[in-house]
Amino acid sequence: MSKNANILINAAPCLQKARQDWLDYLQSERRLAATTISAYERDLRQFCVHMTQHLGHPTKKANLKDLRPLHLRGYLSRRRQAGNGARTLARDLAGIRSFVRFLERRGEASSAGLTAMRAPKQPATLPKPLKARDASRLVDANQQMHQETWIAARDAAIMGLLYGCGLRISEALSLTPQDLGFESPGQPVMTARSLQILGKGGKTRMVPVIEAVRQAVDQYLKQCPFVLASDQPVFRGARGGPVHAAVIQRSMKVMRGTLGLPHTATPHAMRHSFATHLLGNGGDLRTIQELLGHASLSTTQKYTAVDTETLLKTWNEAHPRA
Repeated sequence: MSKNANILINAAPCLQKARQDWLDYLQSERRLAATTISAYERDLRQFCVHMTQHLGHPTKKANLKDLRPLHLRGYLSRRRQAGNGARTLARDLAGIRSFVRFLERRGEASSAGLTAMRAPKQPATLPKPLKARDASRLVDANQQMHQETWIAARDAAIMGLLYGCGLRISEALSLTPQDLGFESPGQPVMTARSLQILGKGGKTRMVPVIEAVRQAVDQYLKQCPFVLASDQPVFRGARGGPVHAAVIQRSMKVMRGTLGLPHTATPHAMRHSFATHLLGNGGDLRTIQELLGHASLSTTQKYTAVDTETLLKTWNEAHPRA
């Protein structure tokens, strides 16, 4: 992150320097995603605005040395009055915690007050997968949604990767010909039987590619009118540049309207559908965790609450007194 980006105008020079050291640490040592670093930086910046208004002078590093729950409650109260919900408030604390713990490792602060501060209680939410029939309809519908046949093939290939491999949309759109196993630029054929995906937090995972997905990708490669450099994104927009997630999201919006699907039918719902349908057909949680790239099994366990139909069926078939 640039040293001049998002300068803390509400912070004293000592805090400015510590903040830049922290951002460099997150990028070079923690290897966090750029979006996560940006979110953490925003959390700290917003808190410094609050502290400056509270103190009456630019926030100093010493002001964050021993934060108390009282300071944090005042900040969260102000954010809540501005209309932010529990999820946003919990998100606001993440960057502050990260920065104070960074200072603590350097012997310049204590995180005891942050540890004692409970995050706002989160509303219980569950993934909203599609039915298997609807997920298949979305993949197939892409092939008839565009006048440009290569764009239709592109969207079908992307949807196939989301549903067939459980990729995040950002992961699918960052794939290169090299990732797909091109032997040469003049031979646009996907030879890879698995994909090495770099996910959140720099976590790498291997994902197998089923034949239906390979065929969809090959169909796009045959029709794509642009030369695909080995180290550039393979999925291209109408003018030849990398296709953006917003384009795929708009395409999905049109498709769900055409097919009469709910507003929860989003590109990310295809990933939820991948996990839920694997679980429903006998996949174990540990394997699904690895395929999705979840750092914690508890994140994957949410899918067990979604697939109640299969759980009840298993109980009926397996329990001695069912």
